[in-house]
Amino acid sequence: MKIAVVGTGYVGLVTGTCFAEVGIEVTCIDIDQKKIDNLHKGILPIYEPGLEEMVSRNVSAGRLNFSTNLAEAIKECDVAFIAVGTPPGEDGSADLKYVLAVARGIGENMNDYCVVVTKSTVPVGTAAKVHKELKDALAKRGANIEFDVASNPEFLKEGAAIDDFLKPDRIVVGISSERAEEVMSRLYKPFLLNGHPIIFMDIPSAEMTKYAANSMLATKISFMNDIANLCEIMGADVNMVRKGIGSDVRIGHRFIYPGIGYGGSCFPKDVKALIKTASENGYEMQVLKAVENVNDAQKEVLFDKVSKHFGGELSGKKFAVWGLSFKPKTDDMREAPSLVIIEKLLAEGSTVSAYDPVAMEEARHSLGDRITYAKDPFEALVDADALLVVTEWPEFRSPSFEVVGKLLKDKVIFDGRNIYDPAELREIGFAYHCIGVKTAHKEPA
Repeated sequence: MKIAVVGTGYVGLVTGTCFAEVGIEVTCIDIDQKKIDNLHKGILPIYEPGLEEMVSRNVSAGRLNFSTNLAEAIKECDVAFIAVGTPPGEDGSADLKYVLAVARGIGENMNDYCVVVTKSTVPVGTAAKVHKELKDALAKRGANIEFDVASNPEFLKEGAAIDDFLKPDRIVVGISSERAEEVMSRLYKPFLLNGHPIIFMDIPSAEMTKYAANSMLATKISFMNDIANLCEIMGADVNMVRKGIGSDVRIGHRFIYPGIGYGGSCFPKDVKALIKTASENGYEMQVLKAVENVNDAQKEVLFDKVSKHFGGELSGKKFAVWGLSFKPKTDDMREAPSLVIIEKLLAEGSTVSAYDPVAMEEARHSLGDRITYAKDPFEALVDADALLVVTEWPEFRSPSFEVVGKLLKDKVIFDGRNIYDPAELREIGFAYHCIGVKTAHKEPA
């Protein structure tokens, strides 16, 4: 079986590489010649643990190829995945121009039956638009070629995408014919041998499943952050509350960690898109609107704690920031809380020295040279008035607090991810502020 994956971003590159890993011949296609040239050199456009080695292994084995030639790849493939970007418009709707352009290109070049699969996250009804583009392109050629459209949403967590693809909780496929179901069953057969379930359904339901899943997870995060803020006011400890409610199997422990808001390429975009889709169909998603509002406000919580601690006098102060990406094990800066926090610090006349294991180059696209990028976590601390922990990278979990205290001007930590023990830090003389736990010591006037 041969497949084509159009788009070599996060979803496309992981998808193509993982299919190649199980022995399928894959061509990944992109219009960006520089990106394709870099991939041939082993230079990846994204950071994902284990992906570089897997790409190299499958390229060497001849199973994974990269090209800008859509026409050539489509002529020989059994399945064509559309995995291009669907950036949010100003109104929150998903922009489908890239998806539909690829569909048009496939229709202009296919010469035999093919299943065209939307892998990009797309609103309900997109498959019908893809079908029309394919049909119109074939009609212009006067070609009578059978095809099917399917929806196969991805459920990849950045930082754990390879495991998520190779050992999935579930594989969701929306189809409209028995022939498409047979092709997709053959394609995913290597992943089913270990008992991973494949769920076939109608196409609109598959399209909705992706948005519903991400919106549910985003809801859990915002709900927990709302509870955390109330805990601080009432004197409760959100860490204890989380343990108490997480033990309920109906709730579970996952996605109920308090913090400074969700970010990344999925949750913010998908929540907005689902709200917009509902609005276009005469329905108001009141809960999701509240989820979005809570998340926007939560990204400012750590800054508010900093401002309160220093009595609103932040001009001329220097702050160390540990972590820039929206979460660990990725260089993704899209909708990252760090950007909101740093922008607000800079607007107050503060300076920022930041360190992130992999995301500093990506951060430059948004922050430029307005901040200092440290070579390691401790360099960022030198002469800083306080440390802000923004992303919970493993290397930040157990630093030498003796060294941290010596490098900082004052022993002050603002922990946006609750990775440290408040009692331990206060015992060794730190002013420690986290999320959802009332500050135990007196604030400076």
